[in-house]
Amino acid sequence: RMPLLQAAGKKNSLNLLELTEAELEEQFVRGDGPGGQATNKTNNCVVLKHIPSGIVVKCHQTRSVEQNRKRAREILQEKVDLFYKGEESDVFKEKKASEKKKQEKKRRAKENLERKKHFKDMQQLDKK
Repeated sequence: RMPLLQAAGKKNSLNLLELTEAELEEQFVRGDGPGGQATNKTNNCVVLKHIPSGIVVKCHQTRSVEQNRKRAREILQEKVDLFYKGEESDVFKEKKASEKKKQEKKRRAKENLERKKHFKDMQQLDKK
């Protein structure tokens, strides 16, 4: 079983719990990672905390504070939804479905490889 909070971050989740601005605590800090002066001098990394659950999200995906604020809220909303609904959350269900698809794809690739190998072996036998 995967950790619940890892499932957050997926798009087009259907009915998530609404967040009210009163429950949020927002800070702007300097981001970390590559980028040199561009990151070292600007406070465009958004740290968003959902006070009731204590979940904290840090978003530094773009250079725009506005975009980071928007994205941080989306991620936080998904994490909070998972936190309260657990496996009933759409985010979780979506993640499960994509995992299943991935495994199916892997299985098919493996089968194809086996088939090719078998075919090659048969060709080798015919030559002998």
